[in-house]
Amino acid sequence: MPEVLKIGLVSISDRASQGVYEDKGIPALRDWFGRALATPWEMETRLIPDEQAMIEAALCELVDVAGCHLVLTTGGTGPAPRDVTPEATLAVADRVMPGFGEQMRQISLAFVPTAILSRQVGVIRKQSLILNLPGQPKAIAETLEGLKDADGQVKVPGIFAAVPYCIDLIGGPWVDTHAEVVKAFRPKSAQRPASAG
Repeated sequence: MPEVLKIGLVSISDRASQGVYEDKGIPALRDWFGRALATPWEMETRLIPDEQAMIEAALCELVDVAGCHLVLTTGGTGPAPRDVTPEATLAVADRVMPGFGEQMRQISLAFVPTAILSRQVGVIRKQSLILNLPGQPKAIAETLEGLKDADGQVKVPGIFAAVPYCIDLIGGPWVDTHAEVVKAFRPKSAQRPASAG
C-alpha cells in the first residue's frame, strides 16, 4: 500500500474563526485536492484567528504531532497590521523556499496589480512543506493550477506542479496528480514507470 499523503489546511481569519462569516478557504482546498490528486490523501484542518502565536502553534502541531507532509495556509498574507501569516510561517521554518512565493505572485499578477502586496512564503519544517496561499477560492485554484490558454496549454505553471517532487526530496510519500487539473513535474531521473504505484 502506498503511503498516504497527509495534508494540513489552516484557514486564518479573525472573522471566520469567530463565526461572523463562513470560511471558504478550507472547502475550496478540499474540493481542489479531490479533483487534483490521483494518489491516496487525507487532511487535517484548523480555523484560527490572525494571531501569530496561534498560527505558529497550529503549524508546529500539524507537522510535529499530526505528521503532515504538506501544510497549506489561506489568508493573512497582505500588508495590513493583522496579516501575520508569513511571519508565523518563517518563525517555524528550518529552510525557506523562496521560489514558491515568487511564483504565486507571478500568477496573481496576471489577474490583479495588487498581487505585489502579497507576502506569501514557502518553507520547509522537518519533513514538511508549508505554503501560504491566497484567501479567495478562485485565487487558490489559480495559484495551484497556473494559467492556461484557450487550448488548455499551460502558460504560467501553477505551484503545485513542483510540490510532488519537493515532497519526494524531503522524504515524503509519492504523489501523483490528474494531469488535466495540474501535471506534476519530475525530472526524468526521478520518474517512476507507469505501472509502479
